[in-house]
Amino acid sequence: MNALAATNRNFRLASRLLGLDSKLEKSLLIPFREVKVECTIPKDDGTLVSYVGFRIQHDNARGPMKGGIRYHPEVEPDEVNALAQLMTWKTAVADIPYGGAKGGIGCNPRDLSKSELERLTRVFTQKIHDLIGIHTDVPAPDMGTNAQTMAWILDEYSKFHGHSPAVVTGKPIDLGGSLGREAATGRGVVYATEALLAEYGKSIKGMSFVIQGFGNVGSWASRLIHEKGGKIVAVSDVTGAIKNPKGIDIPELLRHREATGSMKSFRGGDSMDPNELLVHECDVLIPCALGGVLNRENAADVKAKFIIEAANHPTDPEADEILSKKGVIILPDIYANAGGVTVSYFEWVQNIQGFMWDEEKVNKELNKYMTRAFHNIKNMCQKHDCSLRMGAFTLGVNRVARATTLRGWEA
Repeated sequence: MNALAATNRNFRLASRLLGLDSKLEKSLLIPFREVKVECTIPKDDGTLVSYVGFRIQHDNARGPMKGGIRYHPEVEPDEVNALAQLMTWKTAVADIPYGGAKGGIGCNPRDLSKSELERLTRVFTQKIHDLIGIHTDVPAPDMGTNAQTMAWILDEYSKFHGHSPAVVTGKPIDLGGSLGREAATGRGVVYATEALLAEYGKSIKGMSFVIQGFGNVGSWASRLIHEKGGKIVAVSDVTGAIKNPKGIDIPELLRHREATGSMKSFRGGDSMDPNELLVHECDVLIPCALGGVLNRENAADVKAKFIIEAANHPTDPEADEILSKKGVIILPDIYANAGGVTVSYFEWVQNIQGFMWDEEKVNKELNKYMTRAFHNIKNMCQKHDCSLRMGAFTLGVNRVARATTLRGWEA
């Protein structure tokens, strides 16, 4: 089941639990606006090349729309649509005043030089500058884009609208980016894990963890879990997987990977088959890489008691059912990885105020938001007698539905 089908399914289940009016349900699913633009740029060798850019704005009932821009060869309107919709529910779960959006350009950023990427980003911004804005739609980095991409968008947008640092988040610190943004998603995952474990009278210290994916999210989550006394018994990235039943020395692994660019030949653990990683013996499994990694083939063999979905959509619906029957507790992506968008919100707030926070305040506020959201989800679970995933979806959908109704959607 692809991301769009799974998101729609979760939305419909939540809408049934909430008893939403069928007309309202239908109107919540329909995106507010879908934009498709042709971006033609000269390449470094002088030839012209054209790329297709998208921006899908899903819902703005609770505030400006928010979501990433990805540069990837397979930017499919269907997938972008699912991710835009997911952002609507995610921002509502975290209780930040945004709606959802998503965008991208169908290109392979690895095939483009830095100056070609800059030209492409600027042309894309020229085509959508009147559809984004501080109080309209605030983009952020995603796959294949980074702080530099945001800097180019900010500069190009400002040529039309004057200096507007709040038009994008995930910017470089020197241009109004927030301290703590780099680590935010990984740190949010850790705060979410602490909130969940506390519910069962446990804490990170002394628990064993397996982490799939060692990019930004996985490496920050590992680092912080290690600092808090958690034992990480296996990790993997695109270069391979390693295990150590006594616990991997994460700072040492980070240094090794920095030096060699790979996990291979790391002395502090034995290499293992990356496919075995998800079914490795542990208390807590944290998938931080791609979607759909837990499926009907491997779900029955998962040994973890808790799964924290740091990736988007790592558990497909069939695996969800198998794992629930086994009594595995799954903390859903729509909440678990909301640390990034929450600190993006803090960045936007700081830019609008023209007053920057220190990192300690950013982290303290993030902890407050993640902990509060968890308790709100638990209340929905008790009210509707449902899983954490449905608790999160009912919480998010209900907030958007209430805002939509209050604004008068039938007029």
